[in-house]
Amino acid sequence: MRLILLGPPGAGKGTQAKLLVERLQIPQISTGDMLRAAVKDGTPLGREAKQYMDRGSLVPDEIIIGLVRERLQRADCTRGYILDGFPRTVTQAEALGKTLEALHASLDHVVSLEVPTEDLVLRIAGRRTCRNCGAMYHVRFSPCKVEGRCDACGGPTYQREDDREETVRRRLAVYADQTAPLISFYEARGLVRRVPGTGEIPEIFHRITAALGA
Repeated sequence: MRLILLGPPGAGKGTQAKLLVERLQIPQISTGDMLRAAVKDGTPLGREAKQYMDRGSLVPDEIIIGLVRERLQRADCTRGYILDGFPRTVTQAEALGKTLEALHASLDHVVSLEVPTEDLVLRIAGRRTCRNCGAMYHVRFSPCKVEGRCDACGGPTYQREDDREETVRRRLAVYADQTAPLISFYEARGLVRRVPGTGEIPEIFHRITAALGA
């Protein structure tokens, strides 16, 4: 089964991807992981990507697409895969389509995990992180026993810049702006499976697997 997993920040996409990997026995393919691996291995595309990353620039689509093409041809992808973080734009989706056509393959499903904006803001903005050991807490769902102090090491907890409400809302706006056209692109091809991402983790996973017939 060849899948794309879409979901805004805070939707629980990473958690559900891990569960799908276990259920379907196929790899999760993340563009971030691919970039880091290519740079570490010193591949031609990795060396090219590193030049952009070192400058703090976005890695161009053609390099990302080249990395995806290489990854999809590995042996562990013969039974399928879960694409996570790619494509992000319609341009990338069109390029992916050409790549799959060249590999005599096609997508089976595009899962869109959908969570109301205010729920996402609550999930992310409530996160707190220990400055000493990195343990994660949530002011509502999993608070520290002593407010502001890590249960594990007693260190101070803080709110990361990325987790501040104004930052979260900006990230969600960017996601919506980029992803709405992408969902329309795949809906026109009958591939999108919209899945509510609220509730308990097993409940959400059951919805996903039901939508996939898995």
